[in-house]
Amino acid sequence: MSVTDSSLSRPGLLGRTTVNAVVAISVLYTMLPVLWLVLAASKGRDSLFGSDLLSLGDFSFLQNLGDLFAMDGGLYGRWYVNSLLYAVAGAAIGSLVSVACGYAFDKYRFRHKEKLFGLVLAAVMVPQTVLALPLYLMASGAGLVNTFWAVFVPVLFNPFGVYLGRVFSQGYVPDEVLEAARIDGAGELTTYVRVALRMLGPGLVTVFLFQLTAIWNNFFLPMVMLSDQDLYPVSLGLYQWNSSASVSPEYYPVVIMGSLLAVLPLILAFTLLQRFWRSGLTAGAVK
Repeated sequence: MSVTDSSLSRPGLLGRTTVNAVVAISVLYTMLPVLWLVLAASKGRDSLFGSDLLSLGDFSFLQNLGDLFAMDGGLYGRWYVNSLLYAVAGAAIGSLVSVACGYAFDKYRFRHKEKLFGLVLAAVMVPQTVLALPLYLMASGAGLVNTFWAVFVPVLFNPFGVYLGRVFSQGYVPDEVLEAARIDGAGELTTYVRVALRMLGPGLVTVFLFQLTAIWNNFFLPMVMLSDQDLYPVSLGLYQWNSSASVSPEYYPVVIMGSLLAVLPLILAFTLLQRFWRSGLTAGAVK
């Protein structure tokens, strides 16, 4: 190999090495908290605050798991079921609503359409914490405070999901296909359900995953709306236990074990649906 060829190959090698190093550091930065959580969940209370967190001794994973579901009369199991109801059902219905709204904004013409869509985009920039008090006042007026519906109904409507729904509709649903369905005699609802919704499958899954993550990690709205512990989601329940741990240290191991179990549904959802999620993120990238 000549000197010229060698000098030309060095920047490529250096570039690959730099990229690999950045990726390795990013993966390490992401995985270290998860690794610590797994190790801490397998330790007893005394080892948790000691210097032997990385040792193989004092393996208490099963003991901590049993204590978690026995603590306060098995309240954690109830919180877990509540979170699944809030997140899975809310994300499923919310994604259907969001994609339908985005489809309507894309395919139909109506008065002040772009102005209304501008309001949707403006709503995306409003922090959810700002909306908690108005939502509480509305729920109080409707008599829904401290009920399941006080947390479930607000998460069904997501402005960012509507925006994504319109993007996916533009990228996945050709107008020619809809016109062909209408010529064949299909009504608007039939055209959407049997034709457009099938094309919007990857986008629907993408919106579902975004909403699932947001609802599962939702904390402030349940804290404002709920006072009954039986209605708490996992996030709020673990926060309450963690606040009690300063007085009752036996809560520390169960809080860590509960936090480990709390991330499993999100990991499972992204693992099972990653094929649709990846294709949904590339909507409209290639014409």
